[in-house]
Amino acid sequence: MMQQKDVMLVVGAGQLSLAITRRLGYGQKIILGDRSTENLELISGVLQDAGYDVATFQMDLSSRQSIKAMIAFAQKFGQIKMLVNGAGVSPSQASIEKILAVDLYGTAVLLEEVRQVIAPGGVGVVISSQSGYRMPALTPHQDRQLAMAPTEKLLDLDFLQVNNIKDSLYAYQLAKRCNEKRTMYEAVKWGERQARVNAIAPGIIVTPLARDEFNGKRGAFYKNMFAKSPAGRPGTADEVADVAELIMSQRAHYISGATFLIDGGATASYYYGPLQPNE
Repeated sequence: MMQQKDVMLVVGAGQLSLAITRRLGYGQKIILGDRSTENLELISGVLQDAGYDVATFQMDLSSRQSIKAMIAFAQKFGQIKMLVNGAGVSPSQASIEKILAVDLYGTAVLLEEVRQVIAPGGVGVVISSQSGYRMPALTPHQDRQLAMAPTEKLLDLDFLQVNNIKDSLYAYQLAKRCNEKRTMYEAVKWGERQARVNAIAPGIIVTPLARDEFNGKRGAFYKNMFAKSPAGRPGTADEVADVAELIMSQRAHYISGATFLIDGGATASYYYGPLQPNE
C-alpha cells in the first residue's frame, strides 16, 4: 500500500511555482501540472535534485476535465493540503480567447474544483498580476459577476465577449481582475471547509518569460515601468515566494480572500507618480 502524504498541488511549471514550492513543499507529495512536458521535466528535475518528492501530470488549465483528472491523480497520494496556481499565458503570448480561457475561466474552475476536496486547514494561493489594478474601474455589478457568476457562464458575460475587448492586454487585465474577485468569493466557500485562499499580484518578475518580454515589442514599455517605479528594478521569484510563505503559513491564519500587490511600487507610480499615463 502506498504511504499517504499531505499533497501540494502545483499548477504551472514555472519559476514562481518553483520558488514557492521550494519554500513550502518539503515533506509533502508535490503534484506538478503543466501543459508543457518540457517545463514539467525541467522544473520537476530541479525539485527532485534538491530532495523533493515530485510527480508530474500533463494538464490543461482551460479544461475542467483536465483539472479534475489532475485532482484525482493527486488524491491517490493523500489529502490535498496546499494549492499553488502559477499557470497562465501573457498578452504577448496568446489571443484574447486563450487568455480568457486559461487565466480567467481556468483559474475559476481550479479554485472551485480544489475547494471541494481541500483538507481542513488547507490553503491556496493564486498568482495573479498587477495588471488587474491598472484597468478602468468596472461597475460593482460587473465585479460581482466576475466574482460570483457560475463558472460555466463566466465566458458568456457580455463584457467578456471578444468584440467588446480591444486587445490581448485588456483581456489579461480583465482576467486578473477576475482572479482577485474570484479569490474573494472562493475564500468564503473555502472557509466552510476550514481552509483559506489568497492571491498575489506580482509586478515585473525576472523569469525566462519576462526576459523574452524585455526583448520583445513591449520591451521598452516594461523597462520604463520598472525604471520609474520606487524600487527602480524588476523583482525576483524569491521575493514573491517570501509573500507566499507568509500567507500560506499558520502565522497568516486570519488572512483569507486577500490579494497582495508586490510590484516595487509600480502601480503607485502609475496612479500618482511618473508612470501616470498623462505625464
